[in-house]
Amino acid sequence: MSALMLLQKLDPEISQTMIRSWGWYLAFGIALSLLGVAAIIRSVTATVLTMFFFGWVLVISAAIEVAQAFMVGAWVGFLVHALSAVLFGVIGLLLITRPLLAAEVATLLMAAFFLISGLFRLISSITISLPHWNWQVALDGAIAFVLGILILSRWPASGLWVIGLFVGIDLLFYGGVWISFALSLRNM
Repeated sequence: MSALMLLQKLDPEISQTMIRSWGWYLAFGIALSLLGVAAIIRSVTATVLTMFFFGWVLVISAAIEVAQAFMVGAWVGFLVHALSAVLFGVIGLLLITRPLLAAEVATLLMAAFFLISGLFRLISSITISLPHWNWQVALDGAIAFVLGILILSRWPASGLWVIGLFVGIDLLFYGGVWISFALSLRNM
């Protein structure tokens, strides 16, 4: 099956119900955008809430892994599920009980990621020659590298607000996508 045929199968059809419900999509987009603005303004609170959220996701995952461990019984996979449950549970509890410390560590890892990936993209833009691609990759790499430096230069204080700011920006743009979708439905 060709890629084009696959994409055609994935092309969603927009139903009349979706078109009539454009207002709900618009309300959802506006709500997400407002939540994003609130997260940007209150980035420390958004950071703590994000750490709590991920902590609870890991604790619930630990419980699921415990159930999986007992479901597989004496099979060799028991140890893998049991160790995964311990790892998820411990990290989840640390995120819940020490959200600010967890945010600082996560921000440090995020800064390292931006530094390394930015440097990698800068180097690859020099070494790989593709038309109209190098300057975009170089710019992307430079932005990521500078972002990593900025986050790292303010660390550990940046650990209190960076994650909340990034979550807020993501929510703001994702809300904009839903608003755009709703307005395009309205015009159909």
